[in-house]
Amino acid sequence: MRKITILLVLFVITSVAKTQNLPFDPQIRQGKLDNGLTYFIRHNNYPENRAAYYLVQKVGSIQEDDNQAGLAHFLEHMAFGSTKNFPQNLVGSLEKYGAKIGENINAYTSFDQTVYFLDGMPTDNKNLIDSCLLVLHDWSGFITLKDDAIDKERKVIKEEWRSRTGAYSRIWDKQLPIIFKGSKYADRMPIGKMDIIENFKYQELNDYYKKWYRPDLQGIIVVGNVDVDHVEKQLKTIFTDIPKPVNPAERVYYPVSDNTSPIISVVTDPEATSTNISLYIKHDTEPENQRNTKEWLIQEHIRNMVSQMLSARLNEISQRPDAPFSSAYSYYGNYFVAVTKKAWTSSASVKEGKVNEALTILIQENERAKQYGFTEGEIERAKANLLQRYENSYNNRDKQSNGEIINVILHNFLISGPITGIEYEYKMLKEILPTLKQEAFNSFIKKAITDNNVVLTVSGPEKEGLKYPSETDLINLMAKVKNQPLEAYVETLSKEPLISNLPQPGKVVDTKRNGLYDETEWTLSNGIKVILKKTTFHNDQIVMSALAKGGSSIFSDEEILNASFINAVSQIGGVGNFSTTDLPKILAGKSVSVWPSVSDYTQAVKGNSTIKDFETMLQLTYLYLTSPRKDEDAFKAFVENRKNSMLNNAKNPSYIFSDSINKTLYGNQPRARKIEVADIDKLDYDRMISMYKECFANPGSFIFTFVGTLDEEIIKPLIEKYLGCLPSGNLMATYKEINKKIRKGVIKNNFTQAMETPKATSFIYYTALLDLDFKANIAPAFKRDVLNGILDQIFFRTLRGDEGGTYGASANFGFDHIPSGESRLQIYFNTDPKRVNDMNAVVYREIKELADNGPRKDEFDKAIENVIKKRTEYLKMNGYWSATTEIIHFYGEDENTDYINRIRSITPADIQQLVKDIISQGNLIEVVMTPKE
Repeated sequence: MRKITILLVLFVITSVAKTQNLPFDPQIRQGKLDNGLTYFIRHNNYPENRAAYYLVQKVGSIQEDDNQAGLAHFLEHMAFGSTKNFPQNLVGSLEKYGAKIGENINAYTSFDQTVYFLDGMPTDNKNLIDSCLLVLHDWSGFITLKDDAIDKERKVIKEEWRSRTGAYSRIWDKQLPIIFKGSKYADRMPIGKMDIIENFKYQELNDYYKKWYRPDLQGIIVVGNVDVDHVEKQLKTIFTDIPKPVNPAERVYYPVSDNTSPIISVVTDPEATSTNISLYIKHDTEPENQRNTKEWLIQEHIRNMVSQMLSARLNEISQRPDAPFSSAYSYYGNYFVAVTKKAWTSSASVKEGKVNEALTILIQENERAKQYGFTEGEIERAKANLLQRYENSYNNRDKQSNGEIINVILHNFLISGPITGIEYEYKMLKEILPTLKQEAFNSFIKKAITDNNVVLTVSGPEKEGLKYPSETDLINLMAKVKNQPLEAYVETLSKEPLISNLPQPGKVVDTKRNGLYDETEWTLSNGIKVILKKTTFHNDQIVMSALAKGGSSIFSDEEILNASFINAVSQIGGVGNFSTTDLPKILAGKSVSVWPSVSDYTQAVKGNSTIKDFETMLQLTYLYLTSPRKDEDAFKAFVENRKNSMLNNAKNPSYIFSDSINKTLYGNQPRARKIEVADIDKLDYDRMISMYKECFANPGSFIFTFVGTLDEEIIKPLIEKYLGCLPSGNLMATYKEINKKIRKGVIKNNFTQAMETPKATSFIYYTALLDLDFKANIAPAFKRDVLNGILDQIFFRTLRGDEGGTYGASANFGFDHIPSGESRLQIYFNTDPKRVNDMNAVVYREIKELADNGPRKDEFDKAIENVIKKRTEYLKMNGYWSATTEIIHFYGEDENTDYINRIRSITPADIQQLVKDIISQGNLIEVVMTPKE
């Protein structure tokens, strides 16, 4: 009877699908030019006056010939140099409108696709709209591949390879030939091979470009606040000079073969810090013509819900003290990097030496699900979570970001995924989900877990004394575990409410309206300040933030070990009567999130919710403030997981460099001391909990801000109920000055470190105590943002552009509100060990040039435009207003009023003086790590 029911469910889904293809989103205009170019255009008002322009290529590194390995990615780099219509400075022509390379102007190359994009481009200038289309046009077939520019870019690609090559990229390089044996995927990592990058002939790059960049493999996507008719007209005009390809090369989708015996890959690396296993069960992809049906879409949702359910079971196991892994999950998707093969994948981050035990549990939980399926409770929660996500999207359907819309279009163009629009899909889910019974989910997992097409990857640290099971051992273990008897999954879940007993509610005792940002301020009877700002940026979103002074500064240096782990208290045990694994179950179907945090000088509670889940957000806030839950088993698991994660840090150059920076900055100060593995055993769980409670013992000192879809009549009694009942405590609670000061003077720490991939890493750090006026017309934050924009341009132009010495430098100026005025300017980059001294000299030269002569006018102007552009975009974000409102009420700094004129009033001399003030105090720290010979 059960088999008949399963077949009936599948028959119903299939029969509906076969008679009904999915509709195409009517808000998207799709077309194809005579030359084969496909385009998608959609008007979207969120964010206002912004648009995104994408050029999508159905080709990537998989199309490369053996002598071209890395050229697909190399070509992507060349696109940002010279093109037909932008022969001198393509990037600069867009930066003058506030766009920024890397942020608004970027691209990526993968195995089967290459995507270029201009994102967040202003639309109040029609000439810019046309220019953006012209940029896409030039990228599609008119990149100028000059010999000298190619040679210059070879250096940058080499530095990108150097920066990206670490333990896990080397592990991939060893794994791919094994798990993709016989397939082209085995040898086509997009970064390529450096001997080819350094020596390929110029014509070979042109050959790839002319062969594969052609309109029948390209798509144009334009989404934003644009006139669709105008864009379509211009697109047809601009792209008509691209000819239809004659006898084009076939775009082959390279297959991945099946296997009857398990494929096993065990790979180690001396710099790996963790052990990981992944169990793949490969499946064929669905034919393209089946992906636009209801059946495919429903099955896709079933697959995702099953992934969520099994991942939840694995997460429960990870919370046990004796669990052999710290985290684990399952999902259905592409087989590793291949688009031509799917896989049911179960992965785990394994405790050292526990590969067999972790693999045993992964197989057992897969088999348990296959044999017994999922419980009604698990299924209903998965349905509720799915429907809630779509309900949120539907409620905010006119506030979708351009990126959300583009992702759906990309899915359609690249793999023929459905593109129905949120209205249709939400309605469909509301109709279909109630009809999906256990059999639909259990049937999928039975088909997903098979005895053939099994692939297992194991990776981890290579070190003396650590042994891994052999291929034969693993195959025998897999066969043994699959035949072990199992019992059905059983869960016990309390049905009690989040809060059973609550103190008497408080009252709003004072109201102030018409604040600087049109906000309302309530004072509760317990002293809590509540700031309300109503917005219409989303139709259904509320953002909460609460901040108070104190932080870990209230504890002595002797207690810093336990204080360092205060933030883990709620993550370990949960809150109230609910563990960290039970809480997500209780909250199934709700769109709500709350998280507490403690820093050096403050404690905070952040959160967000929909309108209907606002009360739940306040309930969770009450619990996090008053009722951290103690769970000894979860604490033991935390201790074991933390120790395991630290075991191999001493072999990892990146960790060693970070630790060296910390030691150089702070010396042996107790609050900056490195935490060792042995320290974790010294943690006092009871003291951690009591410290957490001390940090949040004075709710009356908090300032709460709520921003979004607020209705005062609805939220007032709830705020009085859940916040007004909190104990008032010390309303004037504050922080203490702590002994954690960056060392003064000039300090240099140049050291060598054994490493697999030769790389130099440089960290240059200026510090100063500045007299910052947070009430000034030119707010310190404005000058900070402009200086950072200038620094980014300077080091992109010099270190990367002129020198070809790094893939990218991170440059940042920042300051602290508490203690006020402590400021730092840091520059960080990787480079060739032979060139690190020269690159450092460039950094010092450019910083001195800024202090002596100020910024270049063009770079200053671009930075000003970019800062204004970003702040204008932020104005329509609830998160921005939450932070801005908090800053004015907590720190007294107004970063918003008349921001355009205030930012434009900044002069190059202001930036010059700021840099002068920083470096004149003579505090410089330099840390450089180079490879040991």
